[in-house]
Amino acid sequence: MRSLVKTSAAAGLAAGIGALASQDVNTRWYRKLSKPPFQPPSVAFPIVWTALYSDVAISSAVVVDRLHEQGRHIDAAAFERALYLNLVLNGSWTWVFFKAHRLDAATATAGVLTLSCVDLVRRAQPGSPIASAALVPYAAWCAFATVLSAAIWRRNR
Repeated sequence: MRSLVKTSAAAGLAAGIGALASQDVNTRWYRKLSKPPFQPPSVAFPIVWTALYSDVAISSAVVVDRLHEQGRHIDAAAFERALYLNLVLNGSWTWVFFKAHRLDAATATAGVLTLSCVDLVRRAQPGSPIASAALVPYAAWCAFATVLSAAIWRRNR
């Protein structure tokens, strides 16, 4: 697990950046937003995101290490670049939503993040089918976040 330090640091940085912006969940602006009935309780978000960031760090490290072991260094480097882009998108969503109050742009960012997650699942498959499958919940949660963002945007135009 040579890559675990790098993937953990990257996931931790994305989590920290997101956490800074999501502190605005306690603002009057956020409280006044009309939210759909399928929005999870606020306590669910830090629990789910902690599990998902851990999953991303571990699964990505497995993929990168296995690709290197297979001599697929170019694929390993491409996976890492895709991972870092994904984590930038991930951290960006909270800033666009909570700090900029741009519900339309947050929905678009979540959509692009979801596509990026699906791409990670695809890129992980040759290195480790198990790690690829382990990334599916991350993609699914980001897809749910896209639907939730879109619903909040529609309700608050």
